[in-house]
Amino acid sequence: MHVPVFDALRDADHPGLELRHLVDEELLARARREGREAVAGEVRELLARAAADGARAVLCTCSTIGAVAERTDAGVPVLRVDRPMAAAAVATGPRIVVLATVASTLEPTVALVEEEARRAGRPVDVRTVLVEDGWALFEAGDTDGCARAVAAAADAVADVDVIVLAQASMTPAGSLVTTPVPVLSSPRPGLAAAADAVRATGVAHSADATRPAAATRAVHAE
Repeated sequence: MHVPVFDALRDADHPGLELRHLVDEELLARARREGREAVAGEVRELLARAAADGARAVLCTCSTIGAVAERTDAGVPVLRVDRPMAAAAVATGPRIVVLATVASTLEPTVALVEEEARRAGRPVDVRTVLVEDGWALFEAGDTDGCARAVAAAADAVADVDVIVLAQASMTPAGSLVTTPVPVLSSPRPGLAAAADAVRATGVAHSADATRPAAATRAVHAE
């Protein structure tokens, strides 16, 4: 489901940017069963393949394995889709709630928010909410039901400055919430960061006529 979402964002915000998608649902399934480090080797191979195929940047859209991807040296920038969202949350206020439908996403997302808070020199109080029925609905193909469940959970949150939707798949809930609290999702700012990385590498390699047209490889695992 992420492919048309990111293609639409590209068309709206970054016309001319070439996107190539790699979808591997087994990465998330295995990371949930065995832990994120269990897929580090596979992630490394996928990133190397993307770079060899001409990608100037790689955007990992799966929050569970984003940290594994980001720390991998692929010879091109590797970005996790949720980092710009985390930075925006820290800038919004100290009381932050992270919503997720997959339990394995909570710890890495909280760690990312706290990392961005340290970088900004801001204290934060991060709480988590697991929308337990959301992922089951998503896996069953009821994406609308998942969005409604996430929106209801967001609307029930109190005493908070900002709500973070930890997974890209939760983004549709943002249009359903009634809470006045800002609700942040990752696809748009994440893709913008990847587009910036492509432009930066394009400048660096402008004299290399052997490189292909600027491209971002999006790796999806949820």
